[in-house]
Amino acid sequence: MKLDVNVLRYLSKDDFRVLTAVEMGMRNHEIVPSELVDRIASLKHGGTYKVMKNLLKYKLLHHDSSKYDGFRLTYLGYDFLAIKTLVNRGVFVAVGRQIGVGKESDIFEVAKEDGTVLAMKLHRLGRISFRSVKSKRDYLRHRSSYNWLYLSRLAAVKEFAFMKALEEHGFPVPNAVDCNRHCVIMSLVQGYPLVQVKELQNPDVVFETILGLVVHLAEHGLIHCDFNEFNIMIDNDEKVTMIDFPQMVSVSHRNAQMYFDRDVECIFKFFRKRFNLSFHESGDDENDVEVDNDESARPCFSSIAKGAGSLDKDLAASGFTRKDQEDMEKFIEGGLEGDADSGDEEAESSKLDKMDNNVVEHLQLSDEETLNGDENAECQSNYKARHNDVFENDSDSDQNEEANGENDVSRNGSSETRENDNGEGREENDETELNKRLNKQRRRAIASASGGRKARASRNTYKDKGRKSSNNSKLQKQIGIW
Repeated sequence: MKLDVNVLRYLSKDDFRVLTAVEMGMRNHEIVPSELVDRIASLKHGGTYKVMKNLLKYKLLHHDSSKYDGFRLTYLGYDFLAIKTLVNRGVFVAVGRQIGVGKESDIFEVAKEDGTVLAMKLHRLGRISFRSVKSKRDYLRHRSSYNWLYLSRLAAVKEFAFMKALEEHGFPVPNAVDCNRHCVIMSLVQGYPLVQVKELQNPDVVFETILGLVVHLAEHGLIHCDFNEFNIMIDNDEKVTMIDFPQMVSVSHRNAQMYFDRDVECIFKFFRKRFNLSFHESGDDENDVEVDNDESARPCFSSIAKGAGSLDKDLAASGFTRKDQEDMEKFIEGGLEGDADSGDEEAESSKLDKMDNNVVEHLQLSDEETLNGDENAECQSNYKARHNDVFENDSDSDQNEEANGENDVSRNGSSETRENDNGEGREENDETELNKRLNKQRRRAIASASGGRKARASRNTYKDKGRKSSNNSKLQKQIGIW
């Protein structure tokens, strides 16, 4: 789809508001319902359907009514949202011609206010030429469903992060300026792709430089995975610049050696065919000695020493995640601390056991001292049993009082006090029986007054709704008065 930025002149704030509403609805909808778009946009004077009709005319939205009436963003509408945001930020003010087309991106020239020309890369995953993203890239990770616009955004964010980090570490890459959605703004490289170059003054020097970049990346923990003549730029001074970084992986990836060897093989193969470099070999039919010489000239993945600056760890490259590294470090530190703390915990537990034993012995001694010396062994055993029952049932206050009373009886040892206590207990029982009878009489009187109906608690007893109180509340008030 051709990018015609002239349409931006005819789009209003309401148009971009509806486009943003459709974008927000596509987070959890493949096709956003029309009612949801209207609800999210919430235009002041309405007219959402009229705005969507205008956006359909410019092919910024796609209408789908197969299952229900809904809309989805097209790549052109997504382009306009990203361009509008970057223009508002002041990154650039004009969009120029298209300078490159790839299997997963389009590249345009953009100009700043002072006239500086930059490059704008629009990721367009989902083309016919490159749809095996799920098997070749790990953008989805644990997700089962995906959207091409969302995958393009992930690719752009990842490329911008790699470009920024490589530039800080001195690699020959374009200058990363800004990123929004699936759009990446970078400096324009003044050169040509290596695939368009027919002759070089010093092909050996260029070859060694390119091969050194592959090794230098691996020493920083990264592998390009698509390091070929299409992703290498070279200027008139034969200065090399590498581009295209969304597919970079870590050296700890399970297929890291295969990707490294493939990048090296692409470089050897191109320079052998285009610039007739021999690499200590004359052709395809060569003896074993020449093959050994050729293999000795190739960098070996296992012999590369990883440097201190691990970019794969900082950028969470494919095959190596920061979360996994933190979990491993925590596990290692936790194991060491566990071994060190195990002895401390055992010492503390032994101290606590000793303290508990001392407290128990002290309690036993104090209990025995309170008992009279004339008591027999049976009284002591009964006291201890009752004493333990009291501590086991702290919630039953009545049982505690009876146990304390019985303990006092055992301490005095007189039969007269026991008989008096029994008499007082009988009088208390008689009083409780009288109270029960009076309560029964009150209930019967209330039932006869209410016509034999039982008073039940109502949910609305304590909820005054501005009306008269219910019969249940009146009965409860009468019970409280009686």
